[in-house]
Amino acid sequence: MQKRPIQRGRPAGSTTFEAEPALAFGAAVREARTAQGVAQETLAHRAGIERSHMGKIERGEHMPTLALIIRIARALGCSATALMAETEARLASGHESSESR
Repeated sequence: MQKRPIQRGRPAGSTTFEAEPALAFGAAVREARTAQGVAQETLAHRAGIERSHMGKIERGEHMPTLALIIRIARALGCSATALMAETEARLASGHESSESR
């Protein structure tokens, strides 16, 4: 029996994340940021990432790593648990963002 070579990377057409949780997380971050009156650029600076990356996270175009979720939470002055709880609540209620509807 001949072994198949291992192909690196994702299969063609696959995405790196599920869109629904990414949208819900992004909406939770945006809501927390705007409630504090913090600019997106300021939050990105506090979290140690580029503003464009923060924009992608808030729009649900990118799902951050656990380490980045923790840094964003710290930059917002809340816990990662609070951000995840808000994300789960948005997923359970079926709405990711009030702005997207």
